[in-house]
Amino acid sequence: MTVQLPDLVPSELRRRWKAQGVYPGRPLFDLFRERAREHPEAVAVVEPSSTTSYAELLRAATALAAELSRRGVRRGDVVAVNLANGWRALAADLALAATGAVCLPYPLGRRRQDTMAILGRSRAVAALITRTVGDQDYARTVDDLRADLPELRHVYVDGRPLPGMRALEPVWHSPAPDADRLLRASPDPDSAVRIIVSSGTEAAPKLVAYSHNALAAGRGRLLRNLHADDEEPLRLLCMVPLASAFGSVGLAALCVLGATVLVTPRFSSAATLRMVAGQRPTHLVGVPTMYQEILTDPALPNTDVSSLRCVVSGGAQLQPETAARLRRDLCATVATVYGSADGANSHTRPDDPAEVVDTTAGRPDPSIVDLRIVDANGADVPPGHTGEIWARGPITPLCYVNDPDLNRRYRAPGGWVRTGDLGAMAPDGRLRLTGRKKDIVIRAGLNISPAEVELHVSSHPEVAGAVCRGVPDTLLGERLAVFVAPMPGAEPLTLPALQRFLLTERGLERAKLPELLHVLPKFPFGPSGKVDRGQLDALVRATGSSAPRTDDAA
Repeated sequence: MTVQLPDLVPSELRRRWKAQGVYPGRPLFDLFRERAREHPEAVAVVEPSSTTSYAELLRAATALAAELSRRGVRRGDVVAVNLANGWRALAADLALAATGAVCLPYPLGRRRQDTMAILGRSRAVAALITRTVGDQDYARTVDDLRADLPELRHVYVDGRPLPGMRALEPVWHSPAPDADRLLRASPDPDSAVRIIVSSGTEAAPKLVAYSHNALAAGRGRLLRNLHADDEEPLRLLCMVPLASAFGSVGLAALCVLGATVLVTPRFSSAATLRMVAGQRPTHLVGVPTMYQEILTDPALPNTDVSSLRCVVSGGAQLQPETAARLRRDLCATVATVYGSADGANSHTRPDDPAEVVDTTAGRPDPSIVDLRIVDANGADVPPGHTGEIWARGPITPLCYVNDPDLNRRYRAPGGWVRTGDLGAMAPDGRLRLTGRKKDIVIRAGLNISPAEVELHVSSHPEVAGAVCRGVPDTLLGERLAVFVAPMPGAEPLTLPALQRFLLTERGLERAKLPELLHVLPKFPFGPSGKVDRGQLDALVRATGSSAPRTDDAA
């Protein structure tokens, strides 16, 4: 049964954005096909060992669309996609957009529980999956779950398929003589085209449905704002998973801007630097921990970075010290993006001064979204005061998928989305982020923002990056643990030395000092490309947390 995806934004607002020209009013595949006809031989996707032209990507997407249509995949059906970064993942997005089905991409690395939640809640009728992910036989994981997934009729495998599954590779190259007949009618641009998976603060992944118009308008406008030079073609190196909310800029870059998207199957600083030197991207897209790894990579000083125009960071707060090193060592401007799968967005611009980039999340663009800062009763607070960030605008998603409880909790009257993020809006319209409603450590009755402490710890000259977490404590309720990745060649950092630095150099209140220190060679990444905070919490549980101490977890 096709899952229902109602639009919880008032229809008159969608009509207004369409009348204003904010929405293109055309489905994503039609936009991409137009780009492919304009420059068929232009490079669409660059991978470490191959390039794919717009014409080749169009042929592959059309072949897959025809195959799925012949197998009975219809408009509104959900198809899950678990493929590595590359042309295949983008072709799958485009193929499903062509059929009117809904693409549900999710990053590699999900295990059994998350897989069951994602495929079950979405009622996916088909799945395109990678056979092995690390040491995990992912095809077998899906196969073991099929008895509990009655809607899942077709499974295509990138790699050797199991019995009852089909090989994906031959499909890309199969002729599609009936494609014109199968894909004759374009889907409604206000209908769902993509479901974004977001773990957030929920026990199970949240599934958020977006329309063609919302993705094209929101992500397309964001890219235009970040690409100031219309004379130079955009070459976007996307380090985050294309399946993530942030990674959906890759699809928009193809469909809206006709750009070139560069990717590696999985992030590593070494692979990224080779791509920068060899393929000359103009823009990088990543999260702060990725940039911290790049800045400490021994190959960086000998890497040609002259093609870079802008380094775009999102997913977490970029510390000023990291931003300064990016400007110096990558010789590029820095732009930061605040956003979420729930449809919030605000960003700095490439021409913003360093002070604006380092201290704010820029201004929300009303052609993407409007933001409100509200109190506990949903009333707007004065400029400069902290409250919860509410979002509503052209990028706002349709709904949470098959989850009335999430829709009740996170959707407010009038189409607003409660983000759960805390911030303050300055009189000049710039947003300052202060944390999350649920991400507060309460120590002996004192509310401590981990984001605030991370900012101070990251300023230490021997720290490349920092993450703070609350640790349960029977006496105080919670204590604060800090995980740090050291700069190359740094002297071993001790907890007393760090505490002295925070007290004397940064003026941090004594009650906010971290009481446990874990030194890591580098941070663990989750499937979405962000720091896997669950692994950090597990490390604390494994090593104990009853007394303040320093742990070397290397």
